[in-house]
Amino acid sequence: MNNLLVSGYRAHELNIFNQKHEGIAYIKQAITNKLLPLIDDGLQWVITPGQYGVDLWACEAVIALKPQYPQLRLSIITAYSNPEEKWKDDKKEYYEQVLKGVDYYASVSDKPYDGIWQLQARDELLFRKTEGILLVYDEDAGEGSPRYFKERALRRQQADGYRYISISSDDIQSIADEANYRDMD
Repeated sequence: MNNLLVSGYRAHELNIFNQKHEGIAYIKQAITNKLLPLIDDGLQWVITPGQYGVDLWACEAVIALKPQYPQLRLSIITAYSNPEEKWKDDKKEYYEQVLKGVDYYASVSDKPYDGIWQLQARDELLFRKTEGILLVYDEDAGEGSPRYFKERALRRQQADGYRYISISSDDIQSIADEANYRDMD
């Protein structure tokens, strides 16, 4: 697999409202753990929609891996121009910081948000340009925005072998438990 789509929950869906939340580190570690064997197998590009939450934390994970894996590339493909336009200043600053580590950035539409068609066009492009998805999603935790990506990935998996890799809340909790156990020593 050369190109991997990485996505998942938006921050607010996880009740995360700032970058200081301790759960972010565990999510990034879970993403890193899944990426490492894929990189060893030839993964070249990680592509995200760049929304505030798992998408940007995945970007951070990739940026942290790039010194050890200089062949690894990172792309954000948004649905429309300036998606961060209405974000609070701290989120905008964070987004701008992440963008500094991105190798390729583009918007499907060069206009501001104009309708659902932009999101649909972005998703079509993301699935067309990738061979698999790493999705932070847990059905048992309730519905959320990643559900659509999971359904689409599984349909494509049936059609042409598109790879579906998931990270559940149990996976993240295991990393948190392990970190807390180490801290007790």
